[in-house]
Amino acid sequence: MSTSDLPAPGGAPLREALLAADFTPDGLLERLGAPAYAALARGETVPALRATRDGDAVAVLARLFLLRAPVPAKRAAEVLPLEAALEAGWLRRASGDTNGGHGGEAANDGGTPDAVRAAVDIRPWSGPGGEDWFIVSDAGHALGGRAGAAAGSSRSDVVLGVGGASTTLTHLIPDAPVGRALDVGTGCGVQALHLTRHASAVTATDTNPRALRTAALTLELSAAPTAGFHEGSLYEPVAGDEPFDLIVSNPPFVISPPEPGGPRLVYRDGGMAGDELCRSLVRGAADRLAPGGTLVMLANWEHPVDGDWRERLAGWLPPGCDAWVVQREEQDVTEYAELWLRDAGDHRDDPARYAARYDAWLENFEARGVRGVGLGWIMLRRSDTDRPSVLLEEWAHAVRQPLGPTVAGHFDLCGVLRERDDERLLAGRYRLVDEVVQEQIGLPGAEHPEHVVLRQHSGMMRALTVDTVGAGFAGACDGTLAAGVIGDAIAQLLGDDPAELRSRLPELLRELLEQGFLRPVD
Repeated sequence: MSTSDLPAPGGAPLREALLAADFTPDGLLERLGAPAYAALARGETVPALRATRDGDAVAVLARLFLLRAPVPAKRAAEVLPLEAALEAGWLRRASGDTNGGHGGEAANDGGTPDAVRAAVDIRPWSGPGGEDWFIVSDAGHALGGRAGAAAGSSRSDVVLGVGGASTTLTHLIPDAPVGRALDVGTGCGVQALHLTRHASAVTATDTNPRALRTAALTLELSAAPTAGFHEGSLYEPVAGDEPFDLIVSNPPFVISPPEPGGPRLVYRDGGMAGDELCRSLVRGAADRLAPGGTLVMLANWEHPVDGDWRERLAGWLPPGCDAWVVQREEQDVTEYAELWLRDAGDHRDDPARYAARYDAWLENFEARGVRGVGLGWIMLRRSDTDRPSVLLEEWAHAVRQPLGPTVAGHFDLCGVLRERDDERLLAGRYRLVDEVVQEQIGLPGAEHPEHVVLRQHSGMMRALTVDTVGAGFAGACDGTLAAGVIGDAIAQLLGDDPAELRSRLPELLRELLEQGFLRPVD
């Protein structure tokens, strides 16, 4: 796998030019307009091409680095340090290139004897703190797999930009300051870029040397702190390193049939049988995590014809780690095969070849007794306990990102609930989390509701049915009084037996904590 087709280091002048032209997410949105901007996010370029016909600075950059269209060299030189960009490899001469993959529209723009085109895509990206970042990827792949399929690239080592999965993972990562962080399967480097905000040292690995080079360009062009880049599979490149406080991974999790000569698409096909790659990442995490360290990753896992997926996944979990596994979606094997065949653009291929590949996917699943595939998140924290907390759940409902604070809070609570018996639990003080509302459900005009529901409007957006005591208790938790004192006050108000209510309160309190409605303040 060669990296000679990628730009050389030294992107500072280019970054200055991009910022000077307001080639940022906000600037691009304002320049293209909301409909064309939204279409671009779906991989559709025609509205953006129409919106950039007049050739101002943002239009030139959008056409070069997002729309894959050639631009007259004279016009590019007015916006960019042209000769330096050509010498470094960010741009290439496109003399005689008349369409750039966009038919007549692009021909009107770049069909001149002296035109240039981008060697890579550059996508403006807003950091969590308002940073102006730029994500580098292979030309035609700035918008992830969907755009890549449309581009028809046949190379196996292609490097994609930021897609939906990458974005999800950035929102799942806790953002508290940590020492050492590891990004396994860095790809274009978007996770490593986010990690540089709150980790003292960042290491990124990938089996694809082109991905490592691209990730380094992403960090450089974004003016982010540098990272250590190492080639290799899974944890092999860091086997001798000190353990990490945070490990993140958007690995090549696609469960695809074996291909002669290795993975067909390195960014998605891990080259191991079934879901073995994800299992290996999870199983080996404890040895690479420091005490208290956290793993956050995306994964796909098989649903066997006989048996529960939760039992399979529980067998992946390393000892001494609290675990939270969330299945966001389940697909049968036909849906799953179609999804990833389309991702590769096979549906645009010869119909007979597409049918043969489809059949190979189904044959592979059938031979291994797989009826479906789960898609979701796996999070671990090394707690070094012999009583780890393990939660494996299906949650197909809406969530409110970012969920990083929710992930961190969940694991913090695992320790609290493990350490506190009923007495200590009642002695603690708790606070109702923000954006929880109470809903009362019943017949119109009824004196009392049939149900009282507490509903989150943040995080996992869970709903919990409670009784009058539960609603009153949750509403009174403002962090000032111990839980037991609140319970005694409620018993007195309702005329109940304080001892009896106290005996029921720990179970209610644990449920409110586990579901994320309350947080300890002490």
